[in-house]
Amino acid sequence: MVETSSASMIIGVISDTHGLLRPEALAALAGSDRIIHAGDIGAPEILTRLAEIAPVTAARGNVDTAVWAKTVPQTEVTEAGGISIYVVHRREDLDLDPAAGGFAAVVCGHSHVPKAERVGGVLYFNPGSAGPRRFRLPVSVGKLVVRHGKVEAQIITLDVT
Repeated sequence: MVETSSASMIIGVISDTHGLLRPEALAALAGSDRIIHAGDIGAPEILTRLAEIAPVTAARGNVDTAVWAKTVPQTEVTEAGGISIYVVHRREDLDLDPAAGGFAAVVCGHSHVPKAERVGGVLYFNPGSAGPRRFRLPVSVGKLVVRHGKVEAQIITLDVT
């Protein structure tokens, strides 16, 4: 768990890279104070490259089965700007009540569908997929902006060919 007491933070959020880290994703995440990768990383180099931008918190996805991925936890908790964030690849694998646990946000991936919604006061955020395009879904990443103990989500659709 990483903690910071900053009143305002930008957290870059990425998921489902499947071994492909696009330059457009790196550009969108530049300037982040922290990065969360919500699984289906695909290769350890992805995390290394993201760590060149900002400290990384990551959860292992269902395709992360190689030996290197055993060091990546299935779930992770991080604190940023005075809030707690729970990270899990598949939302359906959430094994706790985030509101009761004091979490302001749950970050997940897996579906490749970007989505931000509040349920019971908790922000559930999926940045979509930043890796290989799947069907007609957008290629995207996201940002969480934390100010004064409140968190807001932004989905960033990447212009890729």
